Amino acid sequence: MPKKLIEVALPLEAINRESAREKSIRHGHPSTLHLWWARRPLAAARAVLFASLVDDPSAHPERFRTPQAQEAERKRLFELIERLVKWENSTNPQVLSEARQEILNATGGNPPPVLDPFAGGGTIPLEAQRLGLEAHASDLNPVAVLINKALIEIPPRFAGQPPINPAYRQKARPSDRWPGAKGLAEDVRYYGQWMRDEAERRIGHLYPRAQLPSGSQATVIAWLWARTVRCPNPACGCQMPLVRSWVLSSKPGKEHHVEPQIDRSTQPPRVRYAIKRGKNAPEPPKTARGANFKCIACNQPVPGSYIKAEGVAGRMGAQMMAIVAEGNRERVYLPPTKEQEEKAQEANPKWYPEGQISDDRRSMFTPLYGLTHFHHLFTPRQLEALTTFSDLVAEAREKALQDAQAAGLGEQAKAYADAVAVYLGLGVSRLADIQNSLCMWESSKTQVRHLFTKQAIPMLWDYSEAGLFSKSAGDFIVSLGSLLRVLEAMPSSSLGKAYQQDATKINIEGKLPLISTDPPYYDNIGYADLSDFFYVWLRRSLGGVLPELFGTLLVPKAAELVATPYRFEGSKPKAQAFFEEGLGKAFERMREAAHPDYPLTVYYAFKQAESEEADGPDDEQAEAAEGRGNGGAEGTASTGWETMLTGLIRAGFQITGTWPMRSELSNRMVAKGANALASSIVLVCRPRPADAPVATRREFLQGLRAELPGALRELQQGSIAPVDLAQAAIGPGMAVYSRYAQVLESDGTPMRVRTALALINQMLDEVLSEQEGDFDPDTRWALAWFEQMGFEEGPFGMAETLSKAKNTSVQGLVEAGILWSRAGRVRLLRPEELPEGWNPAADPDIPVWEATHQLIRTLNTGGEKAAAALLAALPNGDAARELAYRLYAICERKKWAQEGLLYNALVTSWLEVSRLAQDVPKPEPTQEALL
Repeated sequence: MPKKLIEVALPLEAINRESAREKSIRHGHPSTLHLWWARRPLAAARAVLFASLVDDPSAHPERFRTPQAQEAERKRLFELIERLVKWENSTNPQVLSEARQEILNATGGNPPPVLDPFAGGGTIPLEAQRLGLEAHASDLNPVAVLINKALIEIPPRFAGQPPINPAYRQKARPSDRWPGAKGLAEDVRYYGQWMRDEAERRIGHLYPRAQLPSGSQATVIAWLWARTVRCPNPACGCQMPLVRSWVLSSKPGKEHHVEPQIDRSTQPPRVRYAIKRGKNAPEPPKTARGANFKCIACNQPVPGSYIKAEGVAGRMGAQMMAIVAEGNRERVYLPPTKEQEEKAQEANPKWYPEGQISDDRRSMFTPLYGLTHFHHLFTPRQLEALTTFSDLVAEAREKALQDAQAAGLGEQAKAYADAVAVYLGLGVSRLADIQNSLCMWESSKTQVRHLFTKQAIPMLWDYSEAGLFSKSAGDFIVSLGSLLRVLEAMPSSSLGKAYQQDATKINIEGKLPLISTDPPYYDNIGYADLSDFFYVWLRRSLGGVLPELFGTLLVPKAAELVATPYRFEGSKPKAQAFFEEGLGKAFERMREAAHPDYPLTVYYAFKQAESEEADGPDDEQAEAAEGRGNGGAEGTASTGWETMLTGLIRAGFQITGTWPMRSELSNRMVAKGANALASSIVLVCRPRPADAPVATRREFLQGLRAELPGALRELQQGSIAPVDLAQAAIGPGMAVYSRYAQVLESDGTPMRVRTALALINQMLDEVLSEQEGDFDPDTRWALAWFEQMGFEEGPFGMAETLSKAKNTSVQGLVEAGILWSRAGRVRLLRPEELPEGWNPAADPDIPVWEATHQLIRTLNTGGEKAAAALLAALPNGDAARELAYRLYAICERKKWAQEGLLYNALVTSWLEVSRLAQDVPKPEPTQEALL
């Protein structure tokens, strides 16, 4: 069968650049339809699907007879992919038409359908549809299935349909055109506005306006609350506030903060709150990691164990501490009033979700403090609001049904009304993400921040309750607006189908599919547990529309492929065995179901990056989250890779390609504080031939030595982040292992995947060590010293002995500008200690060490443009990147996290820095340099 482009070459730099840039795009991006965790970039999925369908030119020697002709054709395909992956071209009919035609040409006019058995947030099926392919999305999770229905199933069904709402029909003209799902979006907007207006009529009295100092009134944007517990000091007994920060606004020139005041005229003392302008916010009562606070009335330290016990006993309360109102083009900060506090208590919800939050304490932290059920995560006012909106979905659907019948839709009327209800229900579900008591007030942006900034439900102490009718974050129409921008831009170009199905039993009618998927990452994300938060509200609003999806009280969990020990009485081996068996069956079914002419592509990433959170959850909660398979424990990550690869290989697949796809911005905040995986590794797999040979351990090692160095060089040339290199190296290493029916140990037993992974890691270290031979003597000395001492001081004698072995001298290293030496002590200079204004053109002999650390200093102080100017002037720029890889490997082995960040940041910025450097004119060398 002909090789596909993805099995030979890809324009990886362009794909990664666009994938990283995509993370900063919000308006109209499909991810804003509804929250889902760990989505893959659209650009990467689009490129992977296209390259999986289109043949590599080498597969057609009759058409491309020479290597030059093949390379020219490959370049043409690359140029198309480079245009195809741009966000601006995701709705460009000319570019999409060109890509679709290329696919038709490659498939004889009969392209296969595309199936993702772990569809999740719908990236892969959506991009299949964008390429004109029939898209199938399968998932066990009903929330994921609903998202995929909204992305790929509903829009094509009603493409071109004009709005049916009476406001439009009164002014409709025969010449009106409603391409794609724009007409459906207009109806969702209309009925959503009706819901908002009706909700304000019913519960608007619970959201009073604020009285301004001028005597006028203003809409409330948010009420800020502090959770409280009774001070354990018998002489105090104050309801002590649990607050992380008193800051309301940190915007320059608009700084405001809360100032707590102790009223000792009462017994016990009562805390009241004033609002002050300026930067000098009081010290917060949170004193250390976890739930450790002090009482602001008596200064007694209060440990987390006491606060947990009070919460579990139901004695944790809440006190309003500030009101944020809409002023004249700025926020107005007001102290709480008796009227506002009383209105908040008037809410009396007649219904609330009874579901219990799961026992997974790696990501579900609120039960530790007594918030054990989902209704505990909302204030009474929020519960009444969300219940009201959920019930209004059904009422809006009835109105849409009547209007659709009046518009002449006939048998389609019910389906159309159901479609309108689906998006309205998703809008209410989105609203729950920002209308709960775990939403943070973001002082830098002066707005309410939604709950799910991490793949967890953390405990939050002081929280913000968003105004429901404020025309800002927390307003239903604002939330619905983001959803509508996505719906208006949907491809709606070909048929799509989303269904709830176990991945071990996948089946689609008709043609065999191309399968591309992003399977679960061992124990990394508990999708079912997390999505319960949304499910309880979707069930209320859409249970009558889609009873087959919402027939259970909570999301089904028993068959979910995730290695969660709490579901197996705390047994990690049982959890691992369940995951391994299930994933193996899923891969076996994929091999049976997939089209034989096209490769299987599998996305995999273990140190799964989490979104930025300005202040974060409690540190103890963050630590728990970081240690659960996103790289916190080396053994866990190895187990995850081993399990996935074992499933693939036992199912009869071999790896024929591996591509690191950038999936995170290199400059995001979390990357500055942690070595988070920035890439997903895309494995390209084919069924292993039935006559595949058996190899010995020696033959396997010989294959690694022959192929891994070249593969690593290609990865480094693509500027894969150093933190990703070990994961990316698994691909080419396992390509050697998986081409054999078995690899036999010296005693004749089959080599385990875990053993193969260990050998690949050893070979990776060897290759990186061998690259040191290309460095100058000063750099080799600095490397050896760094591995022993880092940037710490050491004895002169040891440095002198090492310098002789490396054919250099301590004095020469000092003169080279990389070493400090005084009074018998030496140390390497940190990047920030290097001189500013350094001119490489005036330096006749530049150690790679100096060039690398000057680049780091310049990047940190001047940004990518300044670093690009320096890179353009360096004669050994690529060597600096190689050194950064080697130094990162040392830092990771030594567990020097902060130092490792320096080198990881340099490499992840390299693509952009080198691109900018191409536009910098080369400086003329000075006379000194010439001499």
